[in-house]
Amino acid sequence: MSLILLSLTFLLFPAVVIYACGRFPAIDKIGAGIICYCAGIALSLAGLVPAGARPVQEAFMNVSVPLSIPLMLFSVDLKRWSRLAGTTATSFACMILAVLCATAAGFLIFEDRLPEVWMIAGMSIGVYTGGTPNLNAIGLALKAPEHIIVLANTADMLVCIPWFIFILTFAQRILNLFLPPFEKHLASPAADGRSAPDTDWETKDINDYRNIFSRPVLLPLTGGLCLALTIFAAGVGLYSIAPREYNMAVLMLAITTLGLAASFIPAVRNIDKTFQLGQYIILVFCLVVGSMADIRQLVIAAPHIILYMALVVYGSFALHLFMSRIFKVDTDTTIITATAAIFSPPFVPVVASALRNREVVISGLTAGIMGYVIGNYLGITIAYLLRAWGG
Repeated sequence: MSLILLSLTFLLFPAVVIYACGRFPAIDKIGAGIICYCAGIALSLAGLVPAGARPVQEAFMNVSVPLSIPLMLFSVDLKRWSRLAGTTATSFACMILAVLCATAAGFLIFEDRLPEVWMIAGMSIGVYTGGTPNLNAIGLALKAPEHIIVLANTADMLVCIPWFIFILTFAQRILNLFLPPFEKHLASPAADGRSAPDTDWETKDINDYRNIFSRPVLLPLTGGLCLALTIFAAGVGLYSIAPREYNMAVLMLAITTLGLAASFIPAVRNIDKTFQLGQYIILVFCLVVGSMADIRQLVIAAPHIILYMALVVYGSFALHLFMSRIFKVDTDTTIITATAAIFSPPFVPVVASALRNREVVISGLTAGIMGYVIGNYLGITIAYLLRAWGG
């Protein structure tokens, strides 16, 4: 019975967090993912995780990420990427390059201190070009030990909180000292003379779960979930025939590719709330991973991993600012693309609000979604290259 209650907690607690985020802006700024992860750690520390729960935790962990990735990719419209303003595309490309450089530097510094540094490097690239789903997908793909995935999530949370506070408070004023200020543009007029948004993304909130159980939304969404399960099953089929050393990498890249391929089908791409459903499953994952935290392992191994992740976050941001100055990228675009890469799309509207600049929401969301797309490919590829290079 205790395992059933634990499973129900994993499945339902994120709904409570989402409700609280919707009601209280202060909680929303913290982020549902961070709250779920901390709640999982609290369950572990309080001794509320029953004995024999490990198989249940592992089942949730191994299924949630592969299932969430296709759902989050179904709504991707690659044509939007080609319509990104040149400045935004330049800034996002610079951020990705900065993450790769900082990750490589960290690998060289910590190669002799962290045996699993190549795995952590891959997960860092995933999380700081895409988001938490990429970190965990890459960790599973590389067959990282469970405690390393937990530690990477913990380190990511610890090093990013000060960065996010800085972004919400002083970043715009400080960056305006050496980057061009954002030049606001009026929306293009519609045929009837009224101002028209460039895309319907301006009217959508990727954190909006309202009406998800209404019949017009639920029926197509169920079909989307079935498609995601089919993609998962296809990935498992490829996993079963791939070489054992690389079978998890094959699984993750397969579901990423198939999910992206499905997004080219308009009927799939237009299913409402698929991104939100995938995001909800990731919150379940965050809660589960937090509940698996081992404080002893955190104390022993966390310092080096925290330092590594801090180097990637703050080193890549510094490089990004340097390149933004070279290419004359404005302050708000630099901040929003860094947010999309380091923190993922759900945080883009929060930062845009702090910047008092709604115009950057679309480019930030699109860049962040594209980060989800490329994160797995980059992270897994670079991880294996670093492992081969390090011998």
